[in-house]
Amino acid sequence: MKKYIPLPDYEELVKKWLSNYDASNYQGGLSAYVLRETHSLIEKPFNGDVHLSQILEVGAGTLAHLPFVRHRFDRYIASDFDDAVLKSVSGRKLPHGVELMKLDGAALPFESDSFDRVIATHVLEHVPFPHIAIGEWVRVLKPGGVLSVLLPCDPGWAWRIGRAFGPRKQAERAGLPYDYYMAREHINSIFNLSEILKFHFPERQITWWPSRVPIPDVNLIYAGNFYV
Repeated sequence: MKKYIPLPDYEELVKKWLSNYDASNYQGGLSAYVLRETHSLIEKPFNGDVHLSQILEVGAGTLAHLPFVRHRFDRYIASDFDDAVLKSVSGRKLPHGVELMKLDGAALPFESDSFDRVIATHVLEHVPFPHIAIGEWVRVLKPGGVLSVLLPCDPGWAWRIGRAFGPRKQAERAGLPYDYYMAREHINSIFNLSEILKFHFPERQITWWPSRVPIPDVNLIYAGNFYV
């Protein structure tokens, strides 16, 4: 018999991740603190006096970012490509102007120059061809629009240490092989993604958190607003 563990049912892993995600990431402990603190980083340039009419969030997941949006809007499309993810939030009461939509973030069904802002929090680390996805997001942005991005500083030293105090134990108690799942999900490193974004966007506002020093190894989160 070969000493090899076959591929797991990945849809089942996703279900376990979703059933555990909010509890392990937003309801207590270090992970909850980090994520609550850092979702606000890309919202600092916007307050209640700012009005951006058309907003698209790609990879919205469990709608973790929506409560942190401070500016006014007319339409906010919270999109994801995963049916299980959309189903997990479909019963929620959404604020006025917010709608859920199933979309492939790398092939959007919208005309060019349609949105004032595109938001992608904890998305690019999962995308097979991030430079292609970024180009598609820019295509649907109006001139003068803004792309807002949050990224984990994975596999930096601080991020790897933080995992030991984050959601790993709770995920494993739920039957999820956490490190295996993360290895398959976080396919793009912060080292590569930050360089890709730096190349494409000469006008940008970047915040590294918590140290503010622009070095991935001593931070947990990279937050950026990129202007087109």
